[in-house]
Amino acid sequence: MSGDFAPKVAMVAGEVSGDLLAGLLLGGLKARWPSMTSAGIGGPRMVAQGFDAWWPHEKLAVFGFVDALKHYRELSGIRQQLGDRLLAQRPDVFIGVDAPDFNFGLEARLKAQGVKTVHFVSPSIWAWRGNRLNKIAKSTDHMLCMFPFEPELYAAKGIPATFVGHPLADTIPMEPPCEASRRSLGLPLDAPVLAVLPGSRRSEIQHIAPAFLQAVTILSHQRPDMRFVMPVVPSLRDMVLPLVNRYAPNANVQVLEGRSHEVLAACDVTLIASGTATLEAALFKRPMVIAYRLSGLSWQLMKRMRYQPWVGLPNVLLKDFVVPERLQDAATPEQLATDVLHWLDHPAKVLEVRERFTALHHALRRDTARCASDAIAQIVEDGRHGQIKTH
Repeated sequence: MSGDFAPKVAMVAGEVSGDLLAGLLLGGLKARWPSMTSAGIGGPRMVAQGFDAWWPHEKLAVFGFVDALKHYRELSGIRQQLGDRLLAQRPDVFIGVDAPDFNFGLEARLKAQGVKTVHFVSPSIWAWRGNRLNKIAKSTDHMLCMFPFEPELYAAKGIPATFVGHPLADTIPMEPPCEASRRSLGLPLDAPVLAVLPGSRRSEIQHIAPAFLQAVTILSHQRPDMRFVMPVVPSLRDMVLPLVNRYAPNANVQVLEGRSHEVLAACDVTLIASGTATLEAALFKRPMVIAYRLSGLSWQLMKRMRYQPWVGLPNVLLKDFVVPERLQDAATPEQLATDVLHWLDHPAKVLEVRERFTALHHALRRDTARCASDAIAQIVEDGRHGQIKTH
């Protein structure tokens, strides 16, 4: 399956996290097929791997049900155009990376026309909207799962699935370089450092950042020596800076473009929005306070469809409230500040959570790029054999 074969791979990845995952996956595929071509919707990490981005990944960065409805016409138009183009070009395989609400509809259309489809990153069917399994069965030939308990959920519906580990577990070191990261960021080695991560989407910043920054102000009064570091997506810096000036004008907040992994390695605790970043924080073995806020309507809809008591990925994976979760009205600045101080004041609990996160890291480390490309290669091979038989 390697050698001179040069498959055409189509991909769609939404948002920063999808671009990161797809970039790692493309690296694994290129190692197998150096002459492969890839195109679709993606971001800079994918482009760095030779990907031809017909649309930028930011187009898919919508947030919650209400935001999705506002952008429905534009997204629907892009999906229609992309589907037309892919059916005309007939790629060897289509890989949808995350962005399930966009990708599953596109995958279903392609699969119905005989294009092999793979979805990378199982949606959280174990947390909410489990009824999507029927839709997934019509959409994808193979699901690539990042968590070990997911394949059996798909097997129950006859959907082929493979646990490929989590790529972040491969890239994040088992022992985080705390001192080196602090020096790189210009942070003192002996002061408490809080990483403030309110999300990577505009609507997350809008709903979550004010409470986080008000908590920072409270903490700066209670711990004058504390340092605060806030990595943000470069395109959101102009949105974040006025909020810092408004809600934490006198706190020592260092706003950085990107560099979130350095910040997580350097910090003692992180105040963090629920999402992929919480898993990154766990892999960096950092205690955290997870918080989330949505618009009122999105929250009511989400709340009705939840299956589990946990929302944060570290808690879901460990099936325990290992770290506190403060959702919607519970995410007050006072509560968030109290939770952060609790970690700083209880080093034995910090040690315990680091041990649990280390075990989690080992469980998720599987050389994802190789495992995923093995599974995709099998799908492509099946597709080629099918074509040969029909000719």
